[in-house]
Amino acid sequence: MRLYEHESKQLLRRHGVPLPKSALARSAEEAERAAAGLGGPVVLKSQVLTGGRMKAGGVRFASSPAEAKSAAAAILTLPINGQQPAGVLVEERRTIAQEYYAAVTWDTRAKQPVIVFSDMGGIDVEEVAVQHPGHVARVHFSALTPFSDFFAKVAVASTGVSGNELGALTRIVAALARAFLQYDLTLAEINPIGRLDDGSIVALDAHLDMEEEARGTHRALLQELGVPEEDTRQARPPTAFEIAGAAVDASDPRGVAGRVVEFDGNLGLIIGAGGGSLTLFDAIRAAGGKPANYCEIGGNPSVGKAAALTRLVLSKPGVEQIAVMMNVVSNTRVDIMARGVIKGVIEAGHDPAAKIAIFRIPGSWEEEGFAILRRYGVDYVDRSVSMHEAARRAVAKLGAQPGRKR
Repeated sequence: MRLYEHESKQLLRRHGVPLPKSALARSAEEAERAAAGLGGPVVLKSQVLTGGRMKAGGVRFASSPAEAKSAAAAILTLPINGQQPAGVLVEERRTIAQEYYAAVTWDTRAKQPVIVFSDMGGIDVEEVAVQHPGHVARVHFSALTPFSDFFAKVAVASTGVSGNELGALTRIVAALARAFLQYDLTLAEINPIGRLDDGSIVALDAHLDMEEEARGTHRALLQELGVPEEDTRQARPPTAFEIAGAAVDASDPRGVAGRVVEFDGNLGLIIGAGGGSLTLFDAIRAAGGKPANYCEIGGNPSVGKAAALTRLVLSKPGVEQIAVMMNVVSNTRVDIMARGVIKGVIEAGHDPAAKIAIFRIPGSWEEEGFAILRRYGVDYVDRSVSMHEAARRAVAKLGAQPGRKR
C-alpha cells in the first residue's frame, strides 16, 4: 500500500529526517492560510498516489497567500493519471544548490534490502544509472540484524560525497533504512534530498510503500496517519467496489474472501489459493478474456463470506458471467465453496447454471461439492483439467452466450 507524500513525511520526521516546514490543505482557503503561516514563498504539491505531478501541472509555486490560494484551486480540480488529489501540501520554498537521490528497497535476487544512493537526484535514477553509472551506489544490508550507519555511509561516500555533507546525508539515509525495516516497507524513497543555499540538507519529497500484509501489524500507526481500514492504497485510492470487498473480507475471520481489485471487464473472477489468483488472472487474459476484477479467496471462508463476495462481483456493472477457480489442491472445502457461490448467485437474482461459466476448485469434500454443482446444473471440472484449460473454457463459454456480439 502506498502512502501520500504528507504521510510519508510524517513517518520520516519521527526518525529525525530534516524536512521543510509544511501544512496539508484540503481547500484553496486552507492553502491560503497555510501559506500565510509559513510566511514566504511556497511550493504547492498535489497529493496523489502516482508520479508525473510536475509535468501534469500538479506542482506550482506561489509568492504570496493570494497566489497560493489560486494555485491550490487549480491543483485541487486537476486529475493526474485519473486520480483526483486528496489535498495539497503547502511547503516553504527554498533555493536548492544540489539534489541527491536515496532509496531503500528489496533486492529479490540477493534476498536482502539494498540502499540506492546518487549524487544526481531530481530525475529518474534509472537514467542516471545508464548514463552516469559512477554516480549511483548500491549497498546491501541484512534485515535480520540491527542496522548500522556504516552501510549508509558507504553508499553515500561511494559517489564521492565527503565532509559535512557526508555526515548529514549518512544520517538521512540511515533513518530511511531504519524506517524501511521498522514499518515493513517495500520501498522508501526520497527524491530529491536537497542541499540548500545555506548549506543545510533536507528531504524535499518522500515516497513510502508498505507491505500489504503488514497492515495489521501497523494498524495503530495507520490510524494515526488517518488511513482508513478499507483504504487499499494500491498506487491509487480504492474504488467503491474495492472498499466493499475489504468490508466482505473483514466481516468474518474465517478464511480470505474479498481482496479485490477492480478492472473494466465482463468476466467476474472468484479465484485464489497460494498465488493462484495472479496465475488464474493471467490465464484468463491469455485466453482472450477480460477480467472484471482480481480477487483472492481461500483458507475455508464461511458460506456467508463466499456468498457475499459472489454478490459483490455480480453487482459490478458489465459482469456477464463469473469463473470460480483455484489452482492447487488444498484444505479448502469444495462443498462450502459451492454452497457459498451458488447462494450468492441466487441471492443476486441469477440462475447458477447460466451465470457460472466454470467451477474448478480441487480440495477436500470434492464429491459433496460436485453433487451440489450438478444439482444446479453448474459446469465444473476436477483437478484433471488444468487451470489454463479451465480459464480457456470459461472465456469460450462467455463468448458463446446467446445474443452476444462477436
